[in-house]
Amino acid sequence: MPEETKPVMGQNFIHDFIDEDIAPGGQFAGMTVHTRFPPEPNGYLHIGHCKALTIDFGTAEKYGGLCNLRMDDTNPTKEDEEFVEAIQEDIHWLGFDWGDRFFYGSDYFEEDYRQAVELIKKGLAYVCELSPEEFREYRGSIGVPARSPYRDRPVEESLDLFARMRAGEFPNGAMTLRAKIDLASGNFNMRDPVIYRINHMHHHRQGDKWCIYPMYDFAHPIQDALEGITHSLCSLEFEAHRPLYNWVVENCDLPSKPRQIEFARLGIDHTVMSKRKLRALVEGGKVSGWDDPRMPTLCGLRRRGYTPRSIRNFCERIGVAKAANVVEYGFLEHCLREDLNETANRVMAVLRPVKLVITNYPVGQSESFEVENIPGNPEAGTRQVTFSREVWVEAEDFLAEPVPKYKRLYPNGPECRLKGAYLIKCVGYKTDETGNVVEISAEYDPDSRGGDPADGRKVKGATLHWVDVATALDAEVRLYDNLFSDEAPDAGDKDFLECLNPASLEVLTGCKVEAGLSSPQPAERFQFMRQGYFCADSKDSRPGHLVFNRAVSLKDSFKF
Repeated sequence: MPEETKPVMGQNFIHDFIDEDIAPGGQFAGMTVHTRFPPEPNGYLHIGHCKALTIDFGTAEKYGGLCNLRMDDTNPTKEDEEFVEAIQEDIHWLGFDWGDRFFYGSDYFEEDYRQAVELIKKGLAYVCELSPEEFREYRGSIGVPARSPYRDRPVEESLDLFARMRAGEFPNGAMTLRAKIDLASGNFNMRDPVIYRINHMHHHRQGDKWCIYPMYDFAHPIQDALEGITHSLCSLEFEAHRPLYNWVVENCDLPSKPRQIEFARLGIDHTVMSKRKLRALVEGGKVSGWDDPRMPTLCGLRRRGYTPRSIRNFCERIGVAKAANVVEYGFLEHCLREDLNETANRVMAVLRPVKLVITNYPVGQSESFEVENIPGNPEAGTRQVTFSREVWVEAEDFLAEPVPKYKRLYPNGPECRLKGAYLIKCVGYKTDETGNVVEISAEYDPDSRGGDPADGRKVKGATLHWVDVATALDAEVRLYDNLFSDEAPDAGDKDFLECLNPASLEVLTGCKVEAGLSSPQPAERFQFMRQGYFCADSKDSRPGHLVFNRAVSLKDSFKF
């Protein structure tokens, strides 16, 4: 079951257009709002796709309408069922569903072909034999029309050649089918665009049935119209393609006339969202896979510890813009902190442990403390934490020679609180032969159980988290930072691979966690006190080999 993820959708310009369309006298008055999400199954969904699918599915939710899921597999290059299954899993994880409205663009190949034949018969399409080089040469420029010596080819000749193209008589690049629109158009997408090309390549669903494939600009409006889509919501790069979308809808014999509306794509600093570049990271071994927690893919974010609600809130709160913009990665982290602050159990984990021995605590004695899982939230329940003479504390919580204003442990320093347990005071330490501190000695106040002194005296030292040595579990902890050190790694002429952050992953072994974390659920999330929010790694963590990923630090650097 998907996790509960239904933020309230705000108003945006797309909704303004739809309100006009469904109002009395509007283009779709009295009709159900119907959208679609058409990902290309040649990679995994990333946070940029998430904005688009949130707009598509979320808009349908807002208006009590429908949203189809359609795999855009009109281009057989690198399409794979692995990606189809991953896309479905990611969408369900976010809390959206398409019901029985799951389609493939390739389902419509026969209808696409029929519509193309009808355009030829109407004198609105022709077979062109320009080579790719000649096509570029004859394309024209601003104020200079394009040319094609095949534009006035007889209808019967184009019909014959198009049928032979389908039959596989010609090699790749030998011919194309072009729409006959306007070679002098100021919009180059309307200068007799190619609507079919030859491609002798095996298709992941159609096999070798087809060797000609429709271009997206031709197939997509046909698919939308056949599915009864009212609003085809797409990213801003398709704005210049809208006249062609409308031309196809107007000139083909279709059951409906959908409306295309464009919005700005999502840009986030310190990352790349080009599928080609993400694939290069995976295939080049720069990351461990598509689900590497440093990747902006939804499977990577999920593995790192992101929640569906945090991602949907992020997409909703950044709004729907008409102009391209770049959002700070810190805001995505801020949305995650907000969510986990309310939902993640607080536990204690020591990432860089050093042993603390309480010299005046009875040898062999042990006790337990009942602590709240989420302070201030009784519904989250409580748990028992054990305590004995030896505990693990953070190495950074001790200095042999303190710096000014240091309020943690040092010989004869101030009293400090062990979180939820007792007040202690450092009395000494031991080092190994290299001078590294291997053990801290302290004394405790037996009357301060729970961490607060019975006499109400003020404590100048800090509150420290700890883990009982007798019951602690070993764990591996992975600390993640931005994958790229450059804010805009793919801007201009930069080689994005040279912008990789060498400190994007730090692996700590020998960490110590509470005994209650022996069998965390995959991707279960926690707040490690004073450290950040973490989750059990869904791939590598198992009983006896615990692995936790830091989803996000506690410190919020984002400024509104």
